[in-house]
Amino acid sequence: MALLRGVIDPELGSDIVDLGMAKGATVDGDGVVGVTVALTTAGCPLRAQIQKDVRARVGAAPGVSRVDIHWTEMDQEERSSAMAKARWNAREQAPATEIPPTTRVVTVASGKGGVGKSSVTVNLAVALAGQGFTVGVMDADIGGFSVPRMLGLGGRLAGVEGERKIVPHEKPVGPGMLKVVSMRFLVDEEDSAVMWRGFMLNRAVQHFVEDVRWGPMDYLLIDMPPGTGDVQMGLARMLPRAEMIIVTTPAVGAQKVAARAADLARKSYLRIAGVIENMTSFTCAHGEAYPLFGSGGGEALARDIGSPLLGQIPIEVAVNAGGDEGVPVALGEGPAADAFRAIAERLVSDAIPPVDMAGCSARLLDSVEAALGPK
Repeated sequence: MALLRGVIDPELGSDIVDLGMAKGATVDGDGVVGVTVALTTAGCPLRAQIQKDVRARVGAAPGVSRVDIHWTEMDQEERSSAMAKARWNAREQAPATEIPPTTRVVTVASGKGGVGKSSVTVNLAVALAGQGFTVGVMDADIGGFSVPRMLGLGGRLAGVEGERKIVPHEKPVGPGMLKVVSMRFLVDEEDSAVMWRGFMLNRAVQHFVEDVRWGPMDYLLIDMPPGTGDVQMGLARMLPRAEMIIVTTPAVGAQKVAARAADLARKSYLRIAGVIENMTSFTCAHGEAYPLFGSGGGEALARDIGSPLLGQIPIEVAVNAGGDEGVPVALGEGPAADAFRAIAERLVSDAIPPVDMAGCSARLLDSVEAALGPK
């Protein structure tokens, strides 16, 4: 059984003993070893690779004359346990990135498209920068990039001379700063289609995480693609300290779909910081409010997943106009701008406060040296 710890499931990335796939082993007097292996599914395409590795590992032990493998299949409970262990191990073995350890990483997710997730990401970033923070914005929606247009940014990304590193675009906002990376800065035209499948999408996001010289940041907001696919799972593995904000609309259908994003966060051991309800209602010139997309979806989702409702964004023409013109509504005035700023203030004060380095050992030593230096 100890030798079988050297057999790694190529898909799950952990050894078959830890995953519960190695069910047992027997050794008879003639040196014939019998190993029982339970696959996650009977038709597992990696069965041949696992078989080869088991025979190579066990067959190399002194006295082993033959290795017989008996195959079985995991039940649903065993399969769920194996997947949970694999996700945890991936989380604990996250690769090194260019994102500073003191940066609060926030993924802005949704169960489906069309709920205004990118608009929420951009306006929250602007509102945070307006408070004096340095905020990174990663447009992880590789095929559906829209962040650059909403921020009025264009042009190619530059590299660091003498290094294989990318420099993000920067945009001052009041006393703060935005640092932005998007696939839009790497294609020739805004309407160019990025026709990549799962592996390539994941590699693109990996480059944004590992090869961008982000520098010091208080927050990094990641505009996620909709759904629960390869990019979401890859980012959960690469950034295990990330926290998630889920965007939904008041519609019950959107709320039910958004619950899947919450399920992905839990299964990937990510903390859900809260829910934002977008397109809550439209208020006409006479002051009458109309819930055009229903009501209660955000509150219901927050209640179901046990996370706070961070705020509700009203339907306002200025939100869409600001996105088209590259001037986010959070830079101006109005109900939507006030709502975004209120959510940003709640993030800073309560939901996802910035890392306070004032009391850490390094800062204290710097203060001591500065005080003693003149004396």
